[in-house]
Amino acid sequence: MSKIKKGDDVVVISGKDKGKRGTVLRVMKPDLVVVEGVNRLKKHQRPNPNKGDTGGIVELDSPIQVSNIAIYNPTTRKADRIGFKAVEGKGKARCFRSNGELIDA
Repeated sequence: MSKIKKGDDVVVISGKDKGKRGTVLRVMKPDLVVVEGVNRLKKHQRPNPNKGDTGGIVELDSPIQVSNIAIYNPTTRKADRIGFKAVEGKGKARCFRSNGELIDA
């Protein structure tokens, strides 16, 4: 079971975008995720008349290491670590380490 999933609200805890918050757009590998508005890069794109693409400079969200992000806890309004709890009927569920509140309620 993965600790970070698509749609999670996360905070960057290290690197050039430290302190920024965003939503996980996709999980690429077990250790790489793409976060909305974080680790943006500019790509020079050629025009492609077959696809209808105009050329120019395009900003893209590039992947970031999972070790550089932490899940955002809305009750404490801080970054938090993720733990697992046994829940009756569901099995394991993710929870915040600081207050034990379930994430996937």
